[in-house]
Amino acid sequence: MSGQLKEIRGRISSVKNTQKITKAMKMVSAAKLRKAQNAITEMRPYADRLNKMLKNILSNMEGDASTSFGQERPLHSACVVIITSDRGLCGAFNTNTLKRAIALIDGKYADVFANGKLSILPIGKKALDFATRRYGNANIIDTYASLNANLTWEEMVQVPNQLMEDYKNGTFDQISVCYSKFKNAAMQENMTVQYLPVEKTEVSADSSEKNKKADYLFEPDKLTLLENLVPSILQTTFQKFLFDNRAGEHGARMTAMDKATENAEELMGDLKIYYNKARQEAITKELSEIVGGAAALGG
Repeated sequence: MSGQLKEIRGRISSVKNTQKITKAMKMVSAAKLRKAQNAITEMRPYADRLNKMLKNILSNMEGDASTSFGQERPLHSACVVIITSDRGLCGAFNTNTLKRAIALIDGKYADVFANGKLSILPIGKKALDFATRRYGNANIIDTYASLNANLTWEEMVQVPNQLMEDYKNGTFDQISVCYSKFKNAAMQENMTVQYLPVEKTEVSADSSEKNKKADYLFEPDKLTLLENLVPSILQTTFQKFLFDNRAGEHGARMTAMDKATENAEELMGDLKIYYNKARQEAITKELSEIVGGAAALGG
């Protein structure tokens, strides 16, 4: 019985130490989340407005949309950018993004993958491990796998610049991004977006706006301006993907560690009750043995 009590005490001690770790991780994630949330909250309206403007402009361009990353080509090659975290312990955060990537690759890009024309650009260790394990036959571009470690503008801009260059020279006919969009600390929305070519704004057939052009004035000429404006917008859009994903990661980890801390508290309560019952049984047994021994001697 003493061995059983010792084992229970050991489990209680182990759970208590684990709870201390989960509490600390929750506090760290909460501090990081505050900074990441401020960054994406301030940036999102600006990035969304730029992206909307870009789609509107390209939707109303006539024969020169190809110069501004808006021309669609027959789908012979493609690149899928998968953005995850470097570390786990954040619930289903990475798993849900990877499910999106699987649905995209096995669905829309199934033929491209079968023909050996699919490239995967993972950002984050979890994305790299996933791509290597499941889609080892694809061309895995691991140059930016550790980008999450230091999200500076100089490093972040390298990815969209490389993607734009590959799209312009015909290396890829289409580029899509799978990431998690931050909504709040407890909720992230898994997204799959077409990065290039830029999707045009769709106008319903019965809309009175169908034949109207976007009211933009171009100075200098339209093509010169767009050749400089569009890359800048695409860079900002990709930065938003990374900021969204980082805030979502910290939110998911904070929530997961909070739940783990609660579970540890509940488990310790159950173990303490079990320990007290076992201790009571041990005491009762010892008393019974003493009374039985005394009765035998008295007889």
